[in-house]
Amino acid sequence: MRKHHSSHRSINGKNFIILPIIFCVLILGICTLIVYPPISGFVSMSTLFFSDGDKTFSTDFKNVFVPVPEDEEESGSDPENQKTVPMSSVHYPYYGEQFGELIIDDCQINDRLFFGDGNVQLNNGVGIYSGSFIPGYGRTILVAGHNNTFFNGLKYAKKGQKVKLRTSYGNYTYEITDVQVRDHNDRKAYDLTANYENLIMYTCYPFDELGLTPDRCFVYAKFVSGPVLDKNS
Repeated sequence: MRKHHSSHRSINGKNFIILPIIFCVLILGICTLIVYPPISGFVSMSTLFFSDGDKTFSTDFKNVFVPVPEDEEESGSDPENQKTVPMSSVHYPYYGEQFGELIIDDCQINDRLFFGDGNVQLNNGVGIYSGSFIPGYGRTILVAGHNNTFFNGLKYAKKGQKVKLRTSYGNYTYEITDVQVRDHNDRKAYDLTANYENLIMYTCYPFDELGLTPDRCFVYAKFVSGPVLDKNS
């Protein structure tokens, strides 16, 4: 009887130690599942926007941009003096390709220009919405960029400032005509059906706000000079 009693006490003693440990492990696991995702997201965002070191983004994209000399004569908006480029000689960019540069000297902007506005493109430069058009096509060019990085300089945008789009088939100049803050759902902020060349750049607003915001800053610019793409050749 004493031997049996001693064994029973030993088992109870082990349970007294093991059960609380298992309970603590389970509680710790549950807390980790609940707390870790938001903390990891905040840490990632903090690294992106507050790190003093070089930011590392994916560079898995194709660069087809071959600069045209800037001193090459550019045609103006006068139809009689406009230079044309055969469409057949132009490599129309595939989605995700860098095919140019966007430069606004007054806003300290000098960015890679992509066709497409996915994560890879906007983490490495600014991107043309694929539902709009490329420079020289004679239609609307809608360009997106992040407010805390490549398009942060748009906060200095003013009427009369010049915007340069450099491509492999020619250099283009546009002049800023208006700056507006609109709701992100406002479809009247841009017109993709316009039958004339115009440039619209946009980014989240306010400029130094973290994450997505309900407002967008739109910068509108008119065509000044650059070759016209001849779609019939």
